[in-house]
Order: sequence, then structure tokens, then C-alpha cells
Amino acid sequence: MWRQIAIRSTVALGVLWAIYTITFLMAVAIPGNPFKQGERNMSPEVERAVLAQFHADDNWLFYWEYLSRLVGPLRWWQGRGPLLDLGPSWQYQDWTCNQIVVAALPVSVGLGMSAMLLATGFGVPIGVLSAVKRNSWFDYGALALALAGVSLPTFVTGTALLITLAVLPGWFPIGGWGSLSQLVLPAVTLSLPFLAYIARLTRMGMLDVLGSDFVRTARAKGLSERKVIWKHALRNAFLPVLSFLGPASAAALTASFVVESIFNIPGLGQHFVAGVLNRDRALILGTVLVYSAVIVLFNLLVDLTYAVVDPRIQSP
Repeated sequence: MWRQIAIRSTVALGVLWAIYTITFLMAVAIPGNPFKQGERNMSPEVERAVLAQFHADDNWLFYWEYLSRLVGPLRWWQGRGPLLDLGPSWQYQDWTCNQIVVAALPVSVGLGMSAMLLATGFGVPIGVLSAVKRNSWFDYGALALALAGVSLPTFVTGTALLITLAVLPGWFPIGGWGSLSQLVLPAVTLSLPFLAYIARLTRMGMLDVLGSDFVRTARAKGLSERKVIWKHALRNAFLPVLSFLGPASAAALTASFVVESIFNIPGLGQHFVAGVLNRDRALILGTVLVYSAVIVLFNLLVDLTYAVVDPRIQSP
């Protein structure tokens, strides 16, 4: 187990380095001067000094200098710096990217995890019942809802929920963050595509498992139908869902960009968009690396959880 963790951790570091390099090249390719926007007017001397201060006048110097900041765990272990140093923001004066991420990431994580809890909590039972009641009206209705959930983009469902449940009747707040009522509509909006996919995966897995020999054996032993379905069959049918939950949980964070904009939520997605618009290279790299690290971590956890759910499966 520890050997597998070490191997996958090494691969994860390589993936993060590749993401950092590609993101850096794309950020450098963005046209325009990040320090001469809006009402900012500075003399050529001041502009050169500012560019030199942030190493923006030498792209490769910035690349290696910023990469050295990411070796934070080693410096932190030696007591010479923070655990992770994402550098100063180019646009938000007196703010570091660390401070921006620390303030915004919990909001995005809270929204994403709430959406995944809703998706799993409703998607799995719907998929199980749809498989058990195959070719019934419930099954057809669940398949239709799943198709709609997968097909409709979040900006359509989010806007529809905002108008029908917040603007017209006033049952929920229009936007903002900080209370449970402000979480409901964004979490439901973000959860719908994942709920639909989880329901479809669960249904397909259950249909395969219900015809297996061990299910027939369990029934022959006199076990109740509820125990056969929810304990024995679902445990094996849940494996495809488990594979999906890792990348889906990470995708819920990145997919929250649109939802955060619709409901005016101060999450990390808002800062990423602002970083791109403001050509804030440090903030772009910081937000992308944080999101990427979350995705890699979730996929690693899913791989290691496989052996817990089904001991016959060893983590590759």
C-alpha cells in the first residue's frame, strides 16, 4: 500500500509540474500589459521598476522563481517559510495569492461538496429503484430526468431556478453567501448533472449485478429482498459510481465558476476569472494549481478506496 502511495504521489507531482508549465505558457501568451489597465498611468521608469519587481520583464526568470516558491513543504519543514507560497497578486494590492485562496477556497469547496452530497444522496437511490422497477413508469421518468440533467448546462438550470424560486416567489435569496438558504439553489444547480450521471451509473451497475450468481444465492438463503438489494447488490454496483466520484468531486469545484457568477458567490472561480481578465499571472497560476492539486488528490483517494469497498480489487 505504501509503495503504491509513493509511486502515485511521484506521478502526481509530475502531473502538477506539467500543468504548471502549460498554464504558464498560456498565461504568457495573453496579450496586454497587466500593469497598464484602466486608470493606471505610469512613467516608463516606474513601469520598468514594477515589471522588475514582479519578474514580469523576464518570463523564464518568473517561471523558475515562481516554481521555487512551490517547493514550500521543504522550506516549511526547515522553518524558513510557509507551507505553500503562491506569491503576491499583481492586481490586488497588499494581497498575496495565499490570502485570496485561503479566503475563497473554503467557499468553493463547501459549494462543491454540498452539490456532491446531494448528487450522491439522491442519485444512488434513484438508480437503485430504477433498476429494481425496470421498464416501469418510475424507470422511464428517472431516465428522462437523467437525460435532462446531463443535457442542460448549469447556466440554464441555474437561471431557471433563480427566476422561479428566488426572483418571482422570493422563497430563496437571489445571491450571496453565508447562510443555509443562500446555499440551497447553487448546490442544487451544481448537483443536477452529477446526480443524473450517478443515477444512470447506479442503474446500469444494478442491472448487471441483479442477475449475478451471488444475488441468486443470497435470495436462495432466505435473505430479505431489501438486504439483498441494498447490502449485497449495491456494494458491487457502487464501484462504477466510486470511480466517477473522484473526478466528479474535483469537477464540481471547477464547474462552480458559472454557478458562482450566477449566484454572486465569492468563491475561487470568481478570482480565477478576474485573474484572467486582469492578466494577473500569479493569481492564474495559483488558482489553477490549487484546483489541479484537488483533482489529483481526489483521484488518488478513489484509487486507494477501491480496496476498502471490494477487497478483491487491489489498487493499481
